[in-house]
This record gives sequence, structure tokens and C-alpha cells, in this order.
Amino acid sequence: MRLLVTGGAGFIGSNYVRFVLENRDDSVVTLDALTYAGSRDNLDGFEDHPRHEFVEGDIRDQELVAELMADVDAVVNFAAESHVDRSIEGAESFVTTNVQGTQVLLDAALEADIDRFLQISTDEVYGQILNGTFSEDDELNPRNPYAATKASADLLAKSYEKTHDLPVLITRTCNNFGPQQHSEKLIPKFIQNAAAGKELPVYGDGSNVREWIYVEDNCRAIDLVLREGTPGEVYNIGSGEERTNLKVTEAILEAVGGSQDQITFVEDRAGHDQRYALEYDKITNLGWEPSWSFEDGLEQAVDYYL
Repeated sequence: MRLLVTGGAGFIGSNYVRFVLENRDDSVVTLDALTYAGSRDNLDGFEDHPRHEFVEGDIRDQELVAELMADVDAVVNFAAESHVDRSIEGAESFVTTNVQGTQVLLDAALEADIDRFLQISTDEVYGQILNGTFSEDDELNPRNPYAATKASADLLAKSYEKTHDLPVLITRTCNNFGPQQHSEKLIPKFIQNAAAGKELPVYGDGSNVREWIYVEDNCRAIDLVLREGTPGEVYNIGSGEERTNLKVTEAILEAVGGSQDQITFVEDRAGHDQRYALEYDKITNLGWEPSWSFEDGLEQAVDYYL
């Protein structure tokens, strides 16, 4: 199979490209605009792999996308603006990339009659849940501009499956962490700040809860859905590894030998969801389960970032 992986020089995308080249016989075309979150360095050691081709470009470029789509069997769309704080400061690039860019990909996939279109999404499209877990059938209730654009892209992708019979699949994953994540994200930022003796700014009282998954586990799950999932279906990818932001911060400080005095509580951000948690029985029924604990994954992340 020949795959088009969009956003493949970003955090999760580059880890997925590596996973495919190391574990499958597929060839991969990586398309990435190399904005602030994407880097060729993330593909170090694989960019010149004989089964890999890198193309610098934007998913909103209709001509380029159509050209690449005509020569692949399946698409995995990681390309997205993905930082909540940035979306609050300005939503325009999130709308054009996450929604309009997805529409360009869907139109090209439809024209090329590809075998599979996998849309990579997030648990944030469901909004917050104070108790229990979200299932794939729960309504979407995004509470920040980033999540709203991802929910919009999900609905657009599903509409192409219903209207045009495009074989669309969607994964919604909890918070990823691991190698090659941009330093603006919580875990890499706090690892580096903690090691340097700097302050670790925690929003509000630190009680917000996130479910964390090591990126390698997510890549395995995504690949399984691509190959074994049923078109038209949504698959949650969770881990059961829930932590408050404060507990994550304390674990990082302990791992790098920092001081609890480095924790600084700051004004909470607007629309800050209190808790996310996913039910993920559907993907476990495909034969997947997480293999990394939060503690083991954090140890790997600390080694990488330091």
C-alpha cells in the first residue's frame, strides 16, 4: 500500500511515519508545510528511506494535493493547527487549515477514488466530562476554537462518507506525549523548564484532568484502524491513564530532580475543559490495547528532552 501522510513532519505524524517504515512494507509520501510545529528533523534517519518521499507543501494547495492523491492508495490526515492557546488568540489559521484543508483532501480523495481516508481527531471534540467516559456515539460539544475546527472537520469527513461513499474512518485520541513533541506543549515544556530551574506555570489550581497516551501506542492504534477499521466508523483511542495537571507537573519535577517550589499557579485560560476521558472498547475489540504506562512513557520523554 502507498500512503499519503499529511502533517507527517509534526509530532504524531512523524512518529507514525517511523512506525510504518519500521513495521510495514508500505511506501509513504509525507506532505508537510513545515510551519512552526513541523520539522524535517523529526524525520531524521527516515527522510531518505527508499520507501519514503518527503514533499513540502500545504494541504490547502488543491493542485499539489490532487497530484499526490492520484498516486496513493490511502490517506492519513494528521495535518492541523493544534494548540488551544493559539486558537484562543486567533482562530483564522485553525479554520483554514483544519476545516478548509480537510475539505481539499476529501475532494481530492474522492476524485482519486482512494481506498481509505483516515481523519485524525481528538477527544476535545466531545467537550468536557466530569464523570464517566465519552463513547464514539456521544454528541460533539467543543468548547474552544481548536476543538471546534476539529469537530467541524470530523463532521465534514463523515458527510463525504454518507453522501459520496468515500471510505472515511476517524480516530479520536486522548492527550499524546513522547519524542518530537513541540516544546510549547505541557510535558516537553515542563521537562525543560524543570531541568533548567525555571517556573512551571500551572493553570488555575491544577485540578484539570487529562488522559495521557504514549505516542507509540497511539501510532499502533491508528495503523490498526487504517487496516482493520470499518469505513464510516469512529474509534476512540484512550489509555485509562488519567492525571490532574498538577500531578503531571509533580511527576515531571520528581523525574528531573526539580523542586516543588518551581510550581507557579497562574490565571486559568478561557474555556478550559475540566476533564476528558474516553471509552475505547471499540478499538480493543480490533485487538489493540495500550502497552505503555504513564510513568514508563514519562521516563522515555524525560530521556529524550534532556
